[in-house]
Amino acid sequence: MVYKMKTIGIVINTSWHIYHFRTGLIKALQKQGYHVVAIAPKDIYSHKLVDSDIDYYEIKINNMGTNLFEDTKLTYDYYRLFKKIRPDILLLYTIKPNIYGSIAAKMLNIPVISSITGLGTVFLHDSLSSKIAKILYKITLKIPRKVFFENPYDESIFIEQGFVKKNKVIRIPGAGINTNEYVPMENSDFDARSQPKFLFIARLVKDKGLLEYIEAIRLLRIQYPDTEFAILGPYYPGNPTAITQNEMEKWVKEGIVDYLGESEDVRPIISRYDCIVLPSYREGLSRVLLEAASMAKPIVTTNVPGCRDVVEDGINGFLCKKQDAQDLADKIGKIIQLTNEERMEMGKKGREKVVKEFDEPLVNNKYIDTIQEALAVY
Repeated sequence: MVYKMKTIGIVINTSWHIYHFRTGLIKALQKQGYHVVAIAPKDIYSHKLVDSDIDYYEIKINNMGTNLFEDTKLTYDYYRLFKKIRPDILLLYTIKPNIYGSIAAKMLNIPVISSITGLGTVFLHDSLSSKIAKILYKITLKIPRKVFFENPYDESIFIEQGFVKKNKVIRIPGAGINTNEYVPMENSDFDARSQPKFLFIARLVKDKGLLEYIEAIRLLRIQYPDTEFAILGPYYPGNPTAITQNEMEKWVKEGIVDYLGESEDVRPIISRYDCIVLPSYREGLSRVLLEAASMAKPIVTTNVPGCRDVVEDGINGFLCKKQDAQDLADKIGKIIQLTNEERMEMGKKGREKVVKEFDEPLVNNKYIDTIQEALAVY
C-alpha cells in the first residue's frame, strides 16, 4: 500500500502575510509529514516562500475591491486552483479567502478551517460593503469545520450576531511569536539618554491611531521638547483611511516625528527604542505588540480588543482610551517619568507574559490537533 502525503493549503490575501506570520506554522506542519502549499497573490515575498521550500500558487485578489463580478471570478479562480491542487484540507485567513475560498471548497467537498485574524474596517465602519461582508460571513462560516479566533471579543461578536456556532469556535493566541528570534537586544546608548525614545509601528492608516499619535506628540512637546518620536511602517494606498506621503512629509518637515520607512526585519529597529506605541482602534491580536513585548520593550496601546490582551496596565505598559490623543499623551508621559530601571522591569514583565501565553508552539500545536481531528472525521 502506497502512503499518500496529506496536502494542506494555506490561503491568505498576501504572500507577505504568509511569509511573516505563517512560516513557523508551515514548518511545524512539514515536520508532521504534511505537504503544505501557499496560495496568495504574488508580491515581493512570493519568491521568498519558494526559497523556503514552500510550494506557492498565485491567486489574484483585489483586496480593496467590492465588485460583484470580481468576487464571483475570484470564487471561480479558487475553484479551479483547488481542483488542480486537490488539497486534503484548507486553512483560510482574511476576509476574501474566508468567504470566497470557503464557497469554492464547499463545491469540491474539501474540509476547511477558517481563522478570523481581526475585524478590520468591516466592523469599524458601517458602510454598504461592510453590511454585505457581514451577510456573506453569516452564510459562509457555516462551511468550516472549525473557526479560530485570536481574542475573546471578536469571538463573542461572531457568536452573538449569529455568524458562527459556539461549538465550532477555537481560540488561539494570534499567530504566536517565535520568542527565540524576538529576544531582548543590547541598546548601546540606552544609559546615555536623558529621555526614552518612542516608536510607532503599523501600516500607515488612521485606524491604527496614527493621527492620535501625532496629536499626542504635539501635546507632549510642550513639556518634553527633546523627546524623540518615530514611525515605522508601509503606506497602504487604496485603504479608505490611508495616510498619504504628503501628510507624512509635512509631519517630518515640522519636526514632529521621524519616518523610518518600512523594514523586512524590525528587530534591530525596535532594539534602538525604549517604548513601542500602538493606539490602534482594534486588532485581532497585534503582532507588533507581541514582537515588542518579546523583545522586552514596555508598551503604550489602546484599551481595545487585540491590544489589551498583550498589555497588563501598569505591569508591562499602559493602556489608553481609544481615539483620545490627550489620554495617549498622558500614558506616554508616564513612561517618560519612569526611571530606566523601571522601564526595564516593565519590559521584563512583558517578555515573561509573551513566553508564557503567546509562544509560537502553543499556536502550532492547536492547529495540528485541529487538522488531525478534521481529517480523521473527513
